[in-house]
Amino acid sequence: MLGGVAFGLVAIALVVGAALAARRFGLPAPVLLVGASAVYTLLPGPDLRLEPDIVLALVIPPLLFSAALSSSLLEIRANLRAVISLSVLLVAATALVIGGLLVTVVPGLSFAAACALGAALAPPDAVSALSIGRRVGLPDRLRTVIEGESLLNDATALTLYTVAVAAVVGGPFDVPFVTGKFLAAALGGIAVGIAVAWLIGQLRHRIEEPVAETAISLATPFAAYLPAEALHASGVLAVVTAGLVLGHQSRQLLSGAARLHALAVWRLVDLLLEGFVFLLIGQQFVAIVPAIEDYPLGTVLAATAVTIGGVLLTRALWLLVPALLPTRLRFLSPHPHLSGRELVALSWSGMRGVISLAAVFALPLSTDAVGFPHRDLLLFCAYSTVLLTLIGQGLTFGPLLRRLGVRPDADEGRRQRARARVAAAEAGLRTLRSLQGHEPIPVVLAERLRRAAEDRKQRSVDSLTSLNTPTDEQIPPESPTDTFGRVRRTMIEAERDELQLWRDTGQLTDVSLRLLENELDHEEGALPPP
Repeated sequence: MLGGVAFGLVAIALVVGAALAARRFGLPAPVLLVGASAVYTLLPGPDLRLEPDIVLALVIPPLLFSAALSSSLLEIRANLRAVISLSVLLVAATALVIGGLLVTVVPGLSFAAACALGAALAPPDAVSALSIGRRVGLPDRLRTVIEGESLLNDATALTLYTVAVAAVVGGPFDVPFVTGKFLAAALGGIAVGIAVAWLIGQLRHRIEEPVAETAISLATPFAAYLPAEALHASGVLAVVTAGLVLGHQSRQLLSGAARLHALAVWRLVDLLLEGFVFLLIGQQFVAIVPAIEDYPLGTVLAATAVTIGGVLLTRALWLLVPALLPTRLRFLSPHPHLSGRELVALSWSGMRGVISLAAVFALPLSTDAVGFPHRDLLLFCAYSTVLLTLIGQGLTFGPLLRRLGVRPDADEGRRQRARARVAAAEAGLRTLRSLQGHEPIPVVLAERLRRAAEDRKQRSVDSLTSLNTPTDEQIPPESPTDTFGRVRRTMIEAERDELQLWRDTGQLTDVSLRLLENELDHEEGALPPP
């Protein structure tokens, strides 16, 4: 008991330490966690074994749901062609390529067993891609494609994996069967996700308590995953569908206070679960390496090389070859709206992660009293691929983006937000004028409300003017909105100090202090980000 608690404390310390080190030194936190966890396994003390059922049922659903909540249903729909190309067609092609390559270098390995490994490694990991992508900064178009691919490709991969494993133990492995199985799982997962989103929406309409609404949000991914899996549909796709729908309807379903509360809780969940996932990957090092001692070294090296090569080259060729077509044939490309540099960056974003490992760990230990063919070798190939892509691509993804000059247009985002703030302030002013015509509002109060809205509108107009004015300076001048946020934060800190002084001198109770601090916290949270 105490050992488990001690391990938990060490895990939290590693997660928090990696997050701080990543911010301080500009390194990807996932890479730091995997490295630290691998070193930890060599030390005496308790280790964490990967349990596939726990990872797939308890860890992955909330991470995918959180990512789906913050994704854009409209943007994914606008890039649907690219998303389907990557999350369905590329996943299937990768599984078949790895399967075909492995059977040529591993004597006695069946195509179905090789495809099981290929299917497990085919999908880039949502947790890895989004965790690293958020840190390095991505253009909106590229981020949307990566998010859409990462959210949807697991359903394709796990369906192909299930069919391949079934074929190894005696089931069919033919195109019509695989296609039918995939369509049934995908459509069933989408249907369950929509149904769960509707039910959760009806429940939220009847609740106006932020803590209760956050509790419902935390339970939603499991409410979508479990019934979908029970119906032999895609639990992953059900979770993603529910998250996209509920995130799209957030304005209608949640109050402002509930959104603030849920956002803070989900950030904590993401930090801890993402950290747990990467620690888990590093922890498997000592369990996997000794298992291949009975294989010839040449076979191990060849199998590992073709697996890693199949993962990296298939993605690169799938993305880059269509871009080399003549201009008149570019419409055949699944990604005609992405530039060549963006396609190169996208081809290097395919980190693999814990879902791939969990799937390979879930390979049955035996098939009719006979061990699953080459299970230990397949597990080693999977682990090597995850480590190489996660560490190699994770460390080089940011520098590659900078070298290619692929970066988000921050000024355009600021312009868009400033225009939206102006429109929102004008809507508020129109509503105020309408209310004055229908109910008695004190003149002094109405004037205060009008001045506050006009002030917000003017700050945004000034920001637009500043952003649209060319400047020869290397560092752009601070916009009025940024100045307002910086000065107001300084004022809020002074107000907090004064409130604490009142508490310390006995003029204010702790209960009143917390209520007043909460007011300032909400105001600070509404300021433009620094």
